[in-house]
Parts: sequence; C-alpha cells; structure tokens
Amino acid sequence: MHKNTPLVSSWACALIVTAMSLCALTALGQDARKTVSNPRPVYPEIARRMNLTGVVKIELVVGADGQVKESKVLGGHPILIDAALKALRDWKYERASSETKIQVEFKFHF
Repeated sequence: MHKNTPLVSSWACALIVTAMSLCALTALGQDARKTVSNPRPVYPEIARRMNLTGVVKIELVVGADGQVKESKVLGGHPILIDAALKALRDWKYERASSETKIQVEFKFHF
C-alpha cells in the first residue's frame, strides 16, 4: 500500500500524533454538529509492523442526544477499520433537535 498525503488542519495535527504514527480526521456534515468528545483511533501495532497505511471512511448516524446511534463502514482495511470503530464508541456530539448523518474519514499513516 502507498502512503497517502493527508490534508490536516492545525488543530488536528496537535492531537493525533501517537508513537510514530498519525491518524488524521476529516468529517463531512460536522458543521451542524460539534463533537464534545472524539478520541482518536490508536494506530494498531500490527499495522505499524506491516507498514500498513490507508483511509477508513465511516458514515455515522448521531442521535438528537449526541450519541452515535449507528455506524456504517464505507471503506478501508479491516485492521484499520477495527481501530476506527473502537474510537467511535466513545464519540459524543452536542445535542440537536434531530438526528444527523455525518461521514468521517480517518487517514492512517506513519
């Protein structure tokens, strides 16, 4: 697999460096819903040893209460998908008047 060159905002860069690896986050539809808690995925040790990089795309349904109700994987390597889904279990958004669909993209590289 080739290494992707991520477009990362400056706020994300400061938060996402972990032990010689980087996971950048891009969210579409997040303008309407702000995150209250969005821990970054842990770059899997096996992925690092395999020099595995890539992008994981996931569509979320966020309930009015701010909890992630559903997640649908749109693409990515299974090892990286697992890491992204584990992180998403702890994501929380601000409350809103209705559900929101949000696409998130995690870019794993080192």
